[in-house]
Amino acid sequence: MKVLLINGSPHKEGCTFTALTEIKNQLEKEGVDSEIFWIGNKPVRGCIACLKCDHNNGKCAFDDDPANEIIDKLIESDGVIIGSPVYYAGPNGALCAILDRVFYAASANFKFKPGASIVSCRRGGASASFDRLNKYFTISNMPIVASQYWNSVHGNTPEEVKQDLEGLQTMRTLATNMAWILKSLENRELPKHEEEKQRTNFIR
Repeated sequence: MKVLLINGSPHKEGCTFTALTEIKNQLEKEGVDSEIFWIGNKPVRGCIACLKCDHNNGKCAFDDDPANEIIDKLIESDGVIIGSPVYYAGPNGALCAILDRVFYAASANFKFKPGASIVSCRRGGASASFDRLNKYFTISNMPIVASQYWNSVHGNTPEEVKQDLEGLQTMRTLATNMAWILKSLENRELPKHEEEKQRTNFIR
């Protein structure tokens, strides 16, 4: 079993990385492999609604940023945890630009993979950011893994995050719950959706 941990911060080893590392260490104790994948800090593309992914084997037409690499890694993983810093009470814009394309192009491959999000903030905006990230899962038939509190750590530096004992405990609990759900789902028959998907456009 393996969990993909996405570091959606422009800082490779900043506060978000510190929280994800706490998760990674706890997953290891639970016997679950994991990988922290950093999205980097180079320019990324937003979705332009070209619909080329519909005819590109579930891959985005743009292949000059991490979107398609994340698709491949997520397909190979059993679960995913997405981490982001909080900017103006929302997740990192570059991360959302990538995730919009990842989930639009390939979400059919993510069905029933457990997902969770975590956020890192200095003070406020954590709940709004947490909610935004979870929407990628709830539209993709992905069960959300919970913890003992909303998944956030507080601090302006990695050293301050390490002082947020409740936040770090929340990360460890999340990892333990993720491991439990993955083990519970192992070799289980997944739901089958017999109905053809309906789409309703609202018009006047």
